[in-house]
Amino acid sequence: MTFDACWLGGQRLPEVTIHASGALAQTIRAELRQTRRVRHDVEVALCTLGRLEETPLAAWVEQALPTDGLGDEGFVVVRRGNQLVVAAEAGRGLLYGYFYLLRYFEWMTGDFTVVERPAVPVRMLAHWDNLVPHPVMGAVERGYSGGSIFFRGGRVVQDLTRVRAYARLLASIGINAVVINNGNVHAAETRLITDHLADVSRMAAVFREYGIAIYLSVNFAAPIELSDLDTADPLDERVARWWSAAVGRVYDAVPDLGGFVVKADSENRPGPAAYGRHHADGANMLARALAPYKGTVYWRCFVYDCAQDWRDRSTDRARAAYDHFIPLDGLFDDNVVLQVKHGPLDFQVREAMSPLLGELQETRFALELQVTQEYTGQQKDLCYLGPWWREILQFDTSGGGGPTVAERTKAIVAVSNVGDDPNWTGHKLAQSNLYAYGRLAWDPAADPVSLLHEWAAATFAMDDRTRAELVSIMADSWRTYERYTAPLGVGFMVTPGTHYGPSVNGYEYSAWGTYHFADRNGVGVDRTVATGSGFTGQYPEPLASRYENVYSCPDELLLFFHHVPYDHVLQNGRTVLQHIYDTHFQGYEEVESMLTRWKAIADRFDPGTRDNITARLEGQLKNAREWRDQVNTYFYRLSGVPDASGRTIYR
Repeated sequence: MTFDACWLGGQRLPEVTIHASGALAQTIRAELRQTRRVRHDVEVALCTLGRLEETPLAAWVEQALPTDGLGDEGFVVVRRGNQLVVAAEAGRGLLYGYFYLLRYFEWMTGDFTVVERPAVPVRMLAHWDNLVPHPVMGAVERGYSGGSIFFRGGRVVQDLTRVRAYARLLASIGINAVVINNGNVHAAETRLITDHLADVSRMAAVFREYGIAIYLSVNFAAPIELSDLDTADPLDERVARWWSAAVGRVYDAVPDLGGFVVKADSENRPGPAAYGRHHADGANMLARALAPYKGTVYWRCFVYDCAQDWRDRSTDRARAAYDHFIPLDGLFDDNVVLQVKHGPLDFQVREAMSPLLGELQETRFALELQVTQEYTGQQKDLCYLGPWWREILQFDTSGGGGPTVAERTKAIVAVSNVGDDPNWTGHKLAQSNLYAYGRLAWDPAADPVSLLHEWAAATFAMDDRTRAELVSIMADSWRTYERYTAPLGVGFMVTPGTHYGPSVNGYEYSAWGTYHFADRNGVGVDRTVATGSGFTGQYPEPLASRYENVYSCPDELLLFFHHVPYDHVLQNGRTVLQHIYDTHFQGYEEVESMLTRWKAIADRFDPGTRDNITARLEGQLKNAREWRDQVNTYFYRLSGVPDASGRTIYR
């Protein structure tokens, strides 16, 4: 079995002495046996704090320790002269300290002290892998990198070599939790609980070697599907007993299971009234079954009415999560975490932040992101998401100097972009998104461009000038993608079903919602309190007023919040229509430049990498052309207003 080593292929270390015991210390010893050696005069030691006196820098390390401790995952790195010590309170911290050493050793010069602790306690990747391939979604829902690395033939794969390699990759970037299955398709996925516990236990053991807890997605219909019960009502004592027994069996097999992930409702039920208090009842029933084992329920807040009438402008999908969950704030048990998508729609290339991220006050919540590029090019188009995620994590939830999203959340969850493709992510450069997600979940203030340099230096054998050029090609690719796709916060101009490529009206008259309301006079969704759906009123002040006012609303979100005429002048000085034309031409030209610049350095990479990236960029150029021409033509035909620069728009 051969597969890409990603960013763990080329690093080297000198001899390392380990003063620690336990399972994770054994993992580090195994890691060292497969790490390439480099001759160096620095003497390196890894130790737990209980054995600090066995190292030459004990006093220096003790001086560096935070007064409130390192916690289970923190570590200290101290170098003085030719001595270097990595110290941690526990095995996880030591493992992360080892990978820190592996990442930076060749750049470690002179005396220094570093203290590292993760900003967010739970850093999770969720797999939408189907135990039984779905007839539409296949082996991995919204997966663009081949099949599942976990499941084949209706059961867990026998050979876990690749799973172990994956666990190693994740630990190296600080991921400490993985959801292994998809609860997004059908209740039969919950058969993992009853039919495959021995296999789940085998997989959990592999992830455990790298300090990673596994979680299972479950479906609320499971008691009906998998037993003789005629209900899944969480208030029915029979249902509670069924789940309690199922949870007991799971923890017998996997004593350190993190817990369950539940897709709360989503497309299945119309309107808040149909579910209401049921969210809290359902989550709490599962939470109480998990509580004796210290398990947690992650309750996904992706809810909305999927039977909308496009004629009815009073219905707004963006409002749904807030309308469902704010009335329930404070009613959830302590081991329930509400899992909130960063935006109120569905991972669009640009949308407003979910107001739940600022307004939930008495319930723990997790931020949900998407590493798999469902709406951002599907790992066919280059789209480095690090800058976007940093914007999300650093978003001021009050709008007036209050806490950021990263400061408020205790967990970050993202849908994985990994499959059984030999390079894991389909597009070789999409590995950068997996890397950046883990590093930003650990440190939300990290610079995304610096992370790109880190990733490129660890992934490719190349000189500094080549690395700088590759990073330059990739760094702004998310904004390039935004320019040639959906303008000013408009979403869902994608091909229905696949979500790849343009279809300007693809969802406009669907039951899933209406997203741009373009007519001959203007474009955009009126979500104001004064004249629209009232969505702006879900934000606190001063955010609510900022979004409500067409002149203070940020340009990039204008059409998300307002319906405006085509000649409305943006803060950047251009009209809305001219901005649409300009950005779509600019986005295509930027992809053209990316391809040209890549071809100038492509011969410096191995043939497999060169061919993979070249083919993807050539395909991206075709996609960008379709987006440019279809969107520009659509708005020209509606408005009748030509491009001020006289460029070609097909009529």
